[in-house]
Amino acid sequence: MRCGKALVVTMDVQTILFYLFSAVLLFAALRVITARNPVHSALYLVLAFFQMSAIWLLLRAEFLAIVLVLVYVGAVMVLFLFVVMMLDINLDSIRKGFWRYFPVAALVGVLIVLEMAAVLMQGFQIGGMTRAAQVGAAASADNPLTHLSNTRALGVVLYSQYLFAVEIAAVILLVAIIAAIALTLRRRKDVRHMPASEQIKARRADRVRLVSMPAQPKE
Repeated sequence: MRCGKALVVTMDVQTILFYLFSAVLLFAALRVITARNPVHSALYLVLAFFQMSAIWLLLRAEFLAIVLVLVYVGAVMVLFLFVVMMLDINLDSIRKGFWRYFPVAALVGVLIVLEMAAVLMQGFQIGGMTRAAQVGAAASADNPLTHLSNTRALGVVLYSQYLFAVEIAAVILLVAIIAAIALTLRRRKDVRHMPASEQIKARRADRVRLVSMPAQPKE
């Protein structure tokens, strides 16, 4: 009886935390698109990422939660903030064309909501077991991945079943990095350039010359 009560209390706490994080997430996502200051929008997006990582922790997806915080919050959002603060965006010029593009933006938003609803509604059933419960019941108890942690199971799947896709994604990212570096390389005429081969051939005798001078008397 005590175990049952403890389980009910634990599930109630998890449910409360889920709804709390979800409410804050929806509020932060709404403020991202309604805030007048772009810096405030970026900060609200950071808050939304943290709430999403907390929800993933409740779902025992530790790896996804950590990657979201480290990659998006720790790197991408910091870059966004630097760019927004360095560009000194003129907000008045941006707001001039808001109502002109609002009908198109509203139409696109409605289409996205309808498509997501059509996809998500397929995962729910009026009666019986849900799709997630059916997948869990159909999973074999002898599957070795069921005994591994979330991070290790994800690594095993990525580098076994999806190894080719991971390698293709890595190559695409490498090409994007090389292209970004190549686009930013510019030859400046006001900078003195010396080939590396000439620098390697330099000797100490060519650079330093010792001169013997007589001592000068102190006045």
